[in-house]
Amino acid sequence: MSRAERLLTLVQALRRRRRPVAGAELADELGVSLRTLYRDIQALVGQGAPIEGEAGVGYVLKPGFMLPPLMFTEDEIEALVFGARLAATRADDRLASAAENALAKIAAVLPRDLADRMETTGLIVAPPWRAPEDQVDLAMIRTAIRNETRLTFAYVNEKGIATTRTVWPIAVAFFERARVLTAWCELRQDFRHFRIDRMAQAVDLGQRYPRRRRVLMKEWRELEPNAPDTGFRPLPN
Repeated sequence: MSRAERLLTLVQALRRRRRPVAGAELADELGVSLRTLYRDIQALVGQGAPIEGEAGVGYVLKPGFMLPPLMFTEDEIEALVFGARLAATRADDRLASAAENALAKIAAVLPRDLADRMETTGLIVAPPWRAPEDQVDLAMIRTAIRNETRLTFAYVNEKGIATTRTVWPIAVAFFERARVLTAWCELRQDFRHFRIDRMAQAVDLGQRYPRRRRVLMKEWRELEPNAPDTGFRPLPN
């Protein structure tokens, strides 16, 4: 690994952490000595990186420090392209278009050889299983999640029972054969999962729900310890 690559890796290692991290931990992650790590920290500080801390205490990178896109590695470029192509096949049209626009912006500032590799990457996303047509606007649901606003809709569960729900939406999971909304349900007074293809007449009420989404996400993940990797346990609607 060249010194430039090592400095970039060090910045990324600091960026992933919100709390101070010990120099020994960073040195072990980078595979260098503590002395080398201290020199690299000083080199980054000298180049304007807002790193706070000291030897024996720990280091933290203050928010807002940006790296130019041309610093992407080949693996990172492939990950971006793969993610954008996955969004184009799994998400709504607006999100798919946003992914393509983001790639175009990145390609515009990359060195020519790296930009060419974005177009010729060997990673292909297969067409998804043809899911039932959604009757609601997924972009509206994503907006409600971002804005932390209450959502109401008609819902028919797997037994054919119809209800009207008002929920606090917190996340959308994209599975191979379904897209699922995770939310706090006012009717059930608990977290519930709703298949989006079974929803209809969805309306963003524009009213902030009373709790912060990140707090709700934390509580949900405590109930669903495997949620980030394997999805969710089925809950009655």
